[in-house]
Amino acid sequence: MSDEIKLTKFTRYSGCGAKLGPCALNSMLKSIRYKPQPQVLSDFSNSEDAGIVALNDEIALVQSVDFFPPIVDDPYEFGQIAAANALSDIYAMGAKPISALSIVCFPTELLAGEVLSSITNGAISKMEEADCALVGGHSIEDKELKYGFAVSGLVDPHKILYNNTAEIDQNIILTKPLGSGIINTALRGGLASKHAEKEFIRTMAMLNKYSAEIISKYQVSACTDVTGFGLIGHLHEMIHNTHLGCKIDFTAIKLLPEVTDYASMGLIPEGTYKNRNYFAHSIIKSEDLKPIVSDIIFDPQTSGGLLFMINRSETKALMRDMQKAGVEAMLIGKTTDAHPQKVKIVNG
Repeated sequence: MSDEIKLTKFTRYSGCGAKLGPCALNSMLKSIRYKPQPQVLSDFSNSEDAGIVALNDEIALVQSVDFFPPIVDDPYEFGQIAAANALSDIYAMGAKPISALSIVCFPTELLAGEVLSSITNGAISKMEEADCALVGGHSIEDKELKYGFAVSGLVDPHKILYNNTAEIDQNIILTKPLGSGIINTALRGGLASKHAEKEFIRTMAMLNKYSAEIISKYQVSACTDVTGFGLIGHLHEMIHNTHLGCKIDFTAIKLLPEVTDYASMGLIPEGTYKNRNYFAHSIIKSEDLKPIVSDIIFDPQTSGGLLFMINRSETKALMRDMQKAGVEAMLIGKTTDAHPQKVKIVNG
């Protein structure tokens, strides 16, 4: 694409259109009057990544939607990230995406039509990589650019990966480094290096397809993807209302370049504070942890990695497969019954 086509700092994500914080979202969900239908296998009641409806005994329809304002300047790259992010929820449920509908809010008075064309071409490149058909969509005029997709997939009802079915004494694997929220904040302030920006974009545009394909060959007990609620928020969703806890080794978590530097400078997104305020009761921290650890483990991610639990006996083979596929998977901890519904963070 042409170097002349760029999104400005005005149109890049500035906090407007941010994902609802966990407090506001859960308060709203609790007030909904909802009668579950017998064919529904997954819905919003358990904080799952996607809704699932059984079509018959052998196949189920998986549906999810996600859209947001730009977080990078390049329209083509923004389209790639938006597509990878929307597809991720389908992969997190153990499903294969088959079709997508675009969602577009576009400021016609601010941006030329070629910007939207470039965004869409970037998204299509990722949809094609996922073997997922873009079949249509809906657009409206808006003062702020927003872009994303409603994605549909298919899954065997007996092979669905839920987020709250973890088992005791299993290893916890994460497939992408943390820190995209912090890097985004540094970019908005003009402080991020070119190297940090490049890795920030590369990891967000990477499909979770390859991780999901590997996971399907193993006995994974629970799975989700790490997005707006941060690592701790999503771990909380996996263990709340269970007898399990988690022990996480912070030193085993890979971070995007220079994340600790930017966190030390106070370049923390608003979502981090919302996540920390809501999920603070879920963690136990070792006394030797630095203060910025909290900023990182609650950092809201965009198009983050898959987070899942697997038997210790299968971990070595799975990690070998991940490495062969070019996935930056890391063993970050294990499930335990020592502190139910709590995530203990240790330094080694």
